[in-house]
Amino acid sequence: MSQSGPVEQSRVAIVTGAARGIGAATARRLAADGFAVAVLDLREDDAAETVAAIEAAGGRALAVGADVGDAGQVRAAVDRVATELGPPVVLVNNAGVTRDNLLFKMTDADWDLVVHVHLRGSFLMTRAVQEHMVDAGWGRIVNLSSTSALGNRGQANYSAAKAGLQGFTKTLAVELGRFGVTANAVAPGFIVTEMTRATAARLGRDWDEYVAERAAAIPVNRAGVPEDIAHTVSFLVSEGAGFVSGQVVYVAGGPRN
Repeated sequence: MSQSGPVEQSRVAIVTGAARGIGAATARRLAADGFAVAVLDLREDDAAETVAAIEAAGGRALAVGADVGDAGQVRAAVDRVATELGPPVVLVNNAGVTRDNLLFKMTDADWDLVVHVHLRGSFLMTRAVQEHMVDAGWGRIVNLSSTSALGNRGQANYSAAKAGLQGFTKTLAVELGRFGVTANAVAPGFIVTEMTRATAARLGRDWDEYVAERAAAIPVNRAGVPEDIAHTVSFLVSEGAGFVSGQVVYVAGGPRN
């Protein structure tokens, strides 16, 4: 959904966890759509490759380092983006980690870190950015959930966090809609990323065999790629999606309930 015209081109987006995988693909796509993009990751240096790709294609981007679960770092990051790129009016909460284990083996630290990044991080980022959206009378929030929100063995922490993001999304839609702000969630299915490679390794599976097995169970008969998610986010942050809010879109190659 290509953005065109001076109004759209002046808009600023923040994508968290954008150094690689889904976040990097989304940052590149939004830049191609005409947004100036803040590429936020835990370490600023890790975001350099995504920024370079955007700039090489003629876009504007800024690498920003921050722990999304730290309120002070989030505030500093958002203030920097507003100063150097402009007030952000699009936020894609993509930053995430996994610490998979069966419930009886899961440590307090495993639980706390996943909730810290996914839920607390999305809350802090959204709270900081929404004021710019409200001031502009226009905004788009997209939270990255997962099909794991429906339950997944060995992921009690991740599943709970991703399900929580769906409730968070729907509440944002209710609270912020009157200010011209929409909020939606994208729930990817099996996507080929470093994170899913780590899952295969945890299970002791050969990567190619694991991908083939997962793809065989998907109705469209292939694994997803980060660009599949980026295309969906692109639509949800567009002008044309202004009447779509509070929705969870499963991008999984088939139906999910």
